[in-house]
Amino acid sequence: MRFSTSLAVSLAVSLAASLLAGCASVGPSPAGGATGTTGTTSTSGITGTTGTTEAGAPAGLPLRVELADTPFFPQEQYQCGPASLAMALGAAGYPASPKELEKLVFLPDREGSLQTEMLVAARRRGALAHTLPPHLDALLQELAAGRPVIVLQNLGLSFASRWHYAVAIGYDWPARQIILRSGPVARETMNFRTFGHTWKRSGNWAMVVLPPGQLPLQAEARTLEQSLVALEKQAEPAVMVRYYEAASQRWPDRPLFRMGLGINAYNAGQLDIAESAFRTVTELRPDYTAALNNLATVLQDLGRLEEALAVAERAVAQGDQWQSQALATRNGIRQALQKRQE
Repeated sequence: MRFSTSLAVSLAVSLAASLLAGCASVGPSPAGGATGTTGTTSTSGITGTTGTTEAGAPAGLPLRVELADTPFFPQEQYQCGPASLAMALGAAGYPASPKELEKLVFLPDREGSLQTEMLVAARRRGALAHTLPPHLDALLQELAAGRPVIVLQNLGLSFASRWHYAVAIGYDWPARQIILRSGPVARETMNFRTFGHTWKRSGNWAMVVLPPGQLPLQAEARTLEQSLVALEKQAEPAVMVRYYEAASQRWPDRPLFRMGLGINAYNAGQLDIAESAFRTVTELRPDYTAALNNLATVLQDLGRLEEALAVAERAVAQGDQWQSQALATRNGIRQALQKRQE
């Protein structure tokens, strides 16, 4: 009998391209109150929202948000990556110090931290790390949901880059300001125009770190699949169950999330959840051999051998790349039935 991991481990993971070369310790002084564009997004009508309130804020979002409980670590020169990540991890319930993270994300020869290292380091702590869509409304929605956002800015000039990670902890829509933990400053306000210019130079790169059961609000299913598969290498199965449960609820017709849920639930000993997940996949895709094989395995472990054998026969009948595993599962179930009858 063999258990088919299928899509949940065969999917290739593609992380974000690297941009950062260094890291400034302090950003520019904000010039308050100006209106205008912020990179790819207009502050008078944010792309991707259904409308604005009378005061001009995106529909459904509060006018002001500040996540004052976000941990703060002053960012020493070239150490804004570890400090920013430590703040985001702490806010998500994964306490860490910049010193702990330095060896994971800081590259001495580059005098900074690359985006890939930031994502990987968060996942090594067992937390979901995911990049946001490159527009302001995605960032504001996460803040309104109580989640700090790591942003990458270029505080220099076109001919003299100064790459810098900061943590967005809020915004003041009437004042047209973003609120940051940046450099040695625990609460820096920067007007939308200035922030937009510095953020746009990084391609509007931003990431969130989320606790089990929470997902980015504007995540696309495909990119989230990649993030979850990458996290599986580090996180405990019981933790992954909570992430995959949330993903399965948001995308109930997407088999990979159900497969990931079933596999991790099985590995965590949660057989009832595993059975439900695999059964749902077989209903969505009746010819999916891996899901049939896994369902048969779970049913056997639950002692429901006749039912398990019927499902295993369906898996063997598909005759595809998983047939050898399906045959092993079917033979194991037959042997168990024979022993029961003796």
